[in-house]
Amino acid sequence: METTIVPIKGMTCMGCVSSVKRVLDGFAGVAKADVTLQPAQATVTYDPAKADLQGIKTAISDAGYDIA
Repeated sequence: METTIVPIKGMTCMGCVSSVKRVLDGFAGVAKADVTLQPAQATVTYDPAKADLQGIKTAISDAGYDIA
């Protein structure tokens, strides 16, 4: 397992946090995702054999948020 922090731009409320968490929790290979508004970031633990960091970032972007 690998853990990484992904800074996110565009989150303004707890609804945004919930949206990003839902996307990450549903992403294949992600074991754990903690999303915070302050600082605006996601701490993601994932299996590199099943998921890659670029794919995780793309999923966040596809949900309407920018990667800082």
